[in-house]
Amino acid sequence: MTRKNMWIGGLAGTVMIAALLMFAATPEVAANDQAAAEVKIDNFSFGPQTITVPVGATVTWRNADDIPHTSVSTDGVFKSKVMDTDEKFSYTFTKAGTYPYYCSIHPKMTGQVVVK
Repeated sequence: MTRKNMWIGGLAGTVMIAALLMFAATPEVAANDQAAAEVKIDNFSFGPQTITVPVGATVTWRNADDIPHTSVSTDGVFKSKVMDTDEKFSYTFTKAGTYPYYCSIHPKMTGQVVVK
C-alpha cells in the first residue's frame, strides 16, 4: 500500500466511525412521540402551547409561575386543582383527539394537547 492509499483509507475509516457515533447518539423516539410529556406554566402561558403525544401518554402540567394556575379541559375531560408554584397535575390520554384547555383563573391562558 502506498502512503496516499493509507492516508485515504485512514480518513475514510475516521469518517465512517464519526458517522456511526453521530447516528448512535440520535434518539430513536421523536420528541412528540414520547409516552410522557410536560407542559410548563410560566409567565401566564402554557409552554408549549400545543403538544402532540401518542395515545396512552401522560401529560404533566408544572406550575413554574409565582402565582396559582389551573389546567382545565374545555370539554370536561380533565380538571386540575389550583396549582401553586412547583405543583404538578398529570393526566393520561387514552383516546386520540384534540383536547383544548385553559386556566380557569386566567381564561386567556390556553393550550391544546393533540393525541395521535
